[in-house]
Parts: sequence; C-alpha cells; structure tokens
Amino acid sequence: MGRPRLYCGQACRQRAYEQRSATQKAGLPGDVVLVSRADLDGLQDRLYQLRCALEDVQTMLTEKPTKAELERSLADLVRSTGRLDRLWVTERSS
Repeated sequence: MGRPRLYCGQACRQRAYEQRSATQKAGLPGDVVLVSRADLDGLQDRLYQLRCALEDVQTMLTEKPTKAELERSLADLVRSTGRLDRLWVTERSS
C-alpha cells in the first residue's frame, strides 16, 4: 500500500527484502532494525568515548583551564564525535 519503494540499486533492494523477510519470519514488527553485534559494540565504544570526552571538558571547566588546555580538550571532544554522524539509521526506501 502507498507509494512504491525506491532504491538506489538492486543490492539495496535485495538487502531491504532480506531484512523484511527476516523480521517477518521472526515475528518482529516492521520497524525493527537489525544490527550486528560488531556494529553495536562499535557504537557503544564510540558513545563511551564521547561520554568520557564530555566529562573531561566538564571537569576542566571547573578548574579554570588555559585557552590552550580548553582548545585541546574541545578538539578531543570533536574527534570523539567525528564518526558518530555516519551512524544515522535511515530507511532505504522512500
């Protein structure tokens, strides 16, 4: 029902079909996202790094840092978030 699904290519169409089939066979709702253990572990590692970097900046701010110390800490924070933007999960169909 609704608009037909659009895919960027046959490989994406096949992956979407495989996911729909797997969730349907498992009796899961259609909005479930399947993620490998390795991908989940990687995401959790990056989120932990982000949390630590945020805590470091927060601690540093209570200690009246120099401009150079603050710049280094903020650079670490930016570095820890740099890969998170590639983790957005978007539906492959439109």
